[in-house]
Amino acid sequence: MKDKIYIFKCIISLVIILILPGVLAAQIHTSGAPTFGSGDVNDAPIDGGLSLLVAAGVGYGVKRIKDKRLKSTQKNS
Repeated sequence: MKDKIYIFKCIISLVIILILPGVLAAQIHTSGAPTFGSGDVNDAPIDGGLSLLVAAGVGYGVKRIKDKRLKSTQKNS
């Protein structure tokens, strides 16, 4: 029974993954808004947000390493 549910979930996931991009890409711009690739669009800078994400990832990694070392030191004592 679990195998049938697992296969069903896999098939549904695969269908969603294959169909959803086509549906999302087929949206028509009828409002006169500039489309992707036209020169009228101001691009949003990603440098600030990307830098924050990298810094948060490094900080989280340092915290995990520190906690792991502290745990192993307490175990050995």
